[in-house]
Amino acid sequence: MIERISLNSLKFFYFVAKYGSVTLASKKLFVTQSAVSKQICNLEKSLNTLLFIRKNKTLEITPEGEILFNCCQRLFSQLDECLSGLNKTEKKQLILSCESTISMKWLIPRLSKFKELGYDFDIVLLTGGGVVDFEKNKIDIAIRRNDFNWGEHIYCEKIADEYIVMVQSANSYENKELLVSASRPNFYKNINKIFEFKNSLREYSKVELEHFYLCLEGCLAGLGDTIISIYMIEKELECKLLKKISSPVQDGSSYYLLSHTAFNTDQRKMIFLNWLRKEMYESQARLIS
Repeated sequence: MIERISLNSLKFFYFVAKYGSVTLASKKLFVTQSAVSKQICNLEKSLNTLLFIRKNKTLEITPEGEILFNCCQRLFSQLDECLSGLNKTEKKQLILSCESTISMKWLIPRLSKFKELGYDFDIVLLTGGGVVDFEKNKIDIAIRRNDFNWGEHIYCEKIADEYIVMVQSANSYENKELLVSASRPNFYKNINKIFEFKNSLREYSKVELEHFYLCLEGCLAGLGDTIISIYMIEKELECKLLKKISSPVQDGSSYYLLSHTAFNTDQRKMIFLNWLRKEMYESQARLIS
């Protein structure tokens, strides 16, 4: 019977059964809904077996479909392990995309610590923000904040909450200018809604710069105060180059690790995700105290 069954149709069936939806399956597979439906129909004809019961706009898997789904789970898991092991060169690199300032100020200083753990792969860092084109840029994972919609077809795991704080140069006093990054949509509008900043912001005139890195450098040079992520100023606070003039507060956003494939299908992604969580929570505990 195996010669009559398309492996591609089994893959399409597996995704529909897993998500219970042709729409979601099509997004995960980057194909049209009609292509998915056609593959399922062809598979049912080849097996002469009904795999789904269609009720209005919902799908219910049949007992025969459950048996096939359980079989596919085992087979595809084994196949994925086999394919991952074939290309040892690829396994040695995990391509990571991350926004530039958080990369420079928080992630890069820690990557040597990760390397010392002795895992059999390296992190290759690309800087970038916003929507991630995993296939075009050959990216495996990306660190992003959830201030935009990355789509249902993207797998995501939360790393930690974002905390922001108002700071000024340790040698600067009575600044009336606030350096604000233009790299985050509606950043200034959102911080105006946070209670801790409402009264303080009335005292300042806003100076908008392109990136947080420029705001940080300007603040260090005494050009103005700034509101910035606590993770971006860890070293400056430790060396007492900056001083907090507000308490760190959550801004309602969080950092996530994104992937175009499920995290549990690649042990490297799970290892790096857990390490990121540990490192960011340690930073958070130290910086907001």
